[in-house]
Order: sequence, then C-alpha cells, then structure tokens
Amino acid sequence: MTGLVHRRLAGQVAEMLREQILTGVLPSGSRLNEVEIARDLGISRSPLREAIGQLVSDGLLVHVPNKGAAVFTAGPEDVAALFELRSALECRAARLAALRRQPKEVVRLRKVCERSRKARETGRKLPYNLDLEFHRSLMEAAHSPRIAEQVWLVQQQVIVLRSGLMSRPAHTEASLSDHEAMAEAVADGDAELAASLMEAHLALVETELLHSTQPDPRHTDDAEGATPARRAGRAEAK
Repeated sequence: MTGLVHRRLAGQVAEMLREQILTGVLPSGSRLNEVEIARDLGISRSPLREAIGQLVSDGLLVHVPNKGAAVFTAGPEDVAALFELRSALECRAARLAALRRQPKEVVRLRKVCERSRKARETGRKLPYNLDLEFHRSLMEAAHSPRIAEQVWLVQQQVIVLRSGLMSRPAHTEASLSDHEAMAEAVADGDAELAASLMEAHLALVETELLHSTQPDPRHTDDAEGATPARRAGRAEAK
C-alpha cells in the first residue's frame, strides 16, 4: 500500500468512525474493538490505528490504559468546563457575525432555521446535523477561521455526550427559537443581542444535558447499569 493510498484510507475510516460517534452508533464511553472493526471493514489495523489517532487528536476518542481507545465521555465538572470554553468562543463569534455578516450568510442562517422548523413540525427529533449547520453558518458569518476551528472541536464533544439522549420537546422548541432569534439579531447587526442570546442558548443546552444524564432517584436500584438512552427516557417521562 503506497503512502498516499494509506493516508486516504485512514482518512476515510476516520470519517466513518466520526459519523458513527456523532450519531450515537458508537455511544459515549464505549470501547472500540480494533480487531472487529478492521475485520468488518476488510482492512489492516495500520490505517485503522492512524484513523483512531486522528480522532484522539480531535477529542472524540481517548486512550484507556490497557484497554485501547474509547469514545469521549465526561462528568458534570467536565461538562461545565466544556461549556465555559464554548460560551467564550461562540459568544464572541456571535458578536463578530453581527458585525461582519454578508447578505448571503444571513440568507443561509434563515434557511437553516426554516429547515429546522419544518423538521420540528413533523414531530421528529431535530437532527444533529441541522443544529450543527446553524452554528457552522454563524461561524462563517463571523469570518474568524481560528475561532471556528476551536468551536468545531468543542461542538463535536458536546454532540457525543448528547447523541444517546432524548431531548424533551420543550427544550427542542426553546433551542430552535433561540436559533431564530440569533439569526435575526445577526441580520440586524445587533452584536450585543446576538452575544447575549448565544450565552443564554448555551446555558440552556448545558442545563438540559446535565438534567438528561442525571439518574432518577426513584430508580436507584438499577441506575448504575442504565444506559444513557434509558436514563433520558426516564427524564422524558417526568
């Protein structure tokens, strides 16, 4: 295998694993079985290990001593730290977007909100890629590649933590309304409003994430063995 082919294959495997992680196929905390993955893909472990190394660098995977690679997971303190960083970056980006946006970027923000609203009206869970597309569009309007690069790394980790959880309908509606309000603040060139809306929005997402991952005290007998999806189901039932 030539070096170029090897790198291309490793890149393709990395993107496949990234998609599985972000969609919850490989949930937070799960361990990767390199032997099984390599066998299923019909590849050697060399490009697979390179792909895993790339995702470790991106923060989606972590090396567990004597166990190999596992999908990123975080406790409450880590979640708080993630959102502190995300708020610092994205509030600044929202402010810059309101100051630097171009007409085509405002159009894109509004179109993403329209597509998200239509998805919401069908009763389906808002796809993570639409949520991500809104924030990416905002980053583009900010015209700050360095901020966008760092935001992308943090956003992916948050998506991983949320991928196996069920969002409550009220939270989904509030989040979508936040996006719509931010899009209009950016369109109006109101930098302070855009930043304050982003701060409130991220605080809402953090609260929902922490709420969804807390075990229900009424089910302490099996809370330790419950999966994130089951815990989220309990939260939904409240």
